[in-house]
Amino acid sequence: MTTKILVIDDDCSICGLLSMYLVNEGYEVKAVHDGAEGVATFRSYDPDMVLLDIMLPKKDGWQVCREIREISNKPIIMISAKGDTIDKVLGLELGADDYMVKPLDMKEVFARIKAVLRRYTKHEEPDSEVVRFDNIEISLQRYELRVKGRPVDLPPKELELLYFLAANASLVFSRDQLLDKVWGFDYLGDSRTVDVHIKRLREKLGDVSDKWTIKTVWGVGYKFELIDG
Repeated sequence: MTTKILVIDDDCSICGLLSMYLVNEGYEVKAVHDGAEGVATFRSYDPDMVLLDIMLPKKDGWQVCREIREISNKPIIMISAKGDTIDKVLGLELGADDYMVKPLDMKEVFARIKAVLRRYTKHEEPDSEVVRFDNIEISLQRYELRVKGRPVDLPPKELELLYFLAANASLVFSRDQLLDKVWGFDYLGDSRTVDVHIKRLREKLGDVSDKWTIKTVWGVGYKFELIDG
């Protein structure tokens, strides 16, 4: 089945360039030019991935990302002329999977698309392992987190990160090691991505149990720590 990509960008020349190259690479592409149309098209087109500009008419990319994340965990790569660290972090905190700064290099675009899609489709690979600790159960085969027996939605990378840390409880991993193990060696982002995802996991799971915690080991990285007693 052909992978469908939705491009949301008000620059028609960029949309045309991306569409041409992506179609040549075997993808199916639909391009729209404002945020409101982008959200509507996402619902009707059901793409496998979104390439999303920030500076859009009607609804900006931040709002589009929020609305997509309310209904879907499909991968989103933000593309913007805004290259400040604060913008990249905001994009990741809103649920984007990656962030690229214009002008775009097509080889890098393809590399990032492939890397993000590979991470997203990991759950389709056979994996019978289930990790259980007090009040949580994490399954990569079902791609599911259960908290106190009830399913809890997590974006793919948050679940993969939690699974990896819990499966290696008490071991400390640096940010670079986590990028390698969870995001893959070909990930082209930076280590701040790990911090953002750890922050989100703590916000969602901070009160779940007093038997374990996701701990920062200052100067080293993070670990899933088991608490005695």
